Amino acid sequence: MEVVSIRVPKDLKKEMSNIDLDWAEYLRKAIEEKVKTERMRRACKIMDELREKTKGVKFDSVKEIRQVRNSR
Repeated sequence: MEVVSIRVPKDLKKEMSNIDLDWAEYLRKAIEEKVKTERMRRACKIMDELREKTKGVKFDSVKEIRQVRNSR
């Protein structure tokens, strides 16, 4: 596992000390969630770009599936 350090103001660190929380675990989960959200956002952007490229293309999936099944 890699190490990531952050700096926080002294007063914030003092307040954090007064809260019974595993800050490392909390921050780890927050970072994981942000990375997951960004990954999904990028995937959506790619899907939107692909959808825009195929706009107007006629495709009948039912017809195609029937053709494949009938060709067996």
